[in-house]
Amino acid sequence: MPKTINIRGELVSLEQPLVMGILNITPDSFYESSRNIEYNDALSRADQIIREGANIIDVGAYSSRPGADDISEEEEIERLKSVLPQIRERYPHAIISVDTFRSGVARYAVEECGVDIINDITGGEGDLDMFRTVAQLKVPYILMHMRGTPQTMQNETSYNNVIVDIIEYFSRKISELHLLGVNDIILDPGIGFAKSLEQNYNIIKNLADFAQFKLPLLVGVSRKSMIYKLFNTTPQEALPGTVALNTMALTKGANILRVHDVRECVETVRIFELSK
Repeated sequence: MPKTINIRGELVSLEQPLVMGILNITPDSFYESSRNIEYNDALSRADQIIREGANIIDVGAYSSRPGADDISEEEEIERLKSVLPQIRERYPHAIISVDTFRSGVARYAVEECGVDIINDITGGEGDLDMFRTVAQLKVPYILMHMRGTPQTMQNETSYNNVIVDIIEYFSRKISELHLLGVNDIILDPGIGFAKSLEQNYNIIKNLADFAQFKLPLLVGVSRKSMIYKLFNTTPQEALPGTVALNTMALTKGANILRVHDVRECVETVRIFELSK
C-alpha cells in the first residue's frame, strides 16, 4: 500500500515522489539566489515554483544555514505575514508547508494562513510546545534530525554511528508524537545539519535503512555544502551534484525532494518513474 499524507482531509499519495520547492523569505540563506525578502520577489518565486511543477511550496522566514543570525518569533511572523496570506489566496489548492521550529509561528501559519504542513528542523527540540501544537492543529509534521542549533550544529558531528543514532532518534520522537495523536509524520534525516561531509554521503548510501519506519521520507540536498565543498566550488555551481544526489535518493526510497531548482527536479522524478 503506497504511503499517503492527509492534507485538509484528503489523502495525497506518495506513490510517485513529490517535489517541494523552497521559498525563503530571508536575507541570509546560504544560496544567494534563493533569498526573497522583497514582497514581489517572494510572490514571483511562488509563481515559479507552481509553474515549474512542484507539488509543495515550502516557505521559510528563518535561515537555518550554519551560523545564521537568530531572529525573534515576532520578526519571523512579520516576514510570513508579508507573503503567506497572498500565496494562499493566489493558490488556494496548493500544498503549502512552513519551515519553522516555533509553535507560535506554526499556529499562526495554520490557523491564520491555511498552511498544510509544518516542517521543523529541530524535531521539537527548538520549542517544547511544538509536538502538542501540531497535535492540536492536526496537520502533517516533518520530523528532521539535527543536533544543536543552526548557530552551533557544525560542532555537533560526533556520532558512534550516524545511521544508528538517527534511527534511535526517530524511534524516540515518533513514539512521542504517536502518544499525542500525531500520525502524519514525514521523516527527514537532516542532511547538512550537524553532519560532516562524509556522514552526509553515508546517509545517502544507507537511506533505505529508514524504510523500517514505514513513513514518508523527505530528502533535502539541494546545492548543499556536501556538493560544493567536495569540488571546491560554490552553491551556485552545485546543480549537477544536486541532480545526481536526488536521483540516488529516489533509487533508495525518497518520497519528497526539497529543492531550489524545481524544473530540474520535476524532470528528474519523471525520468526516474519512467525508468523504473
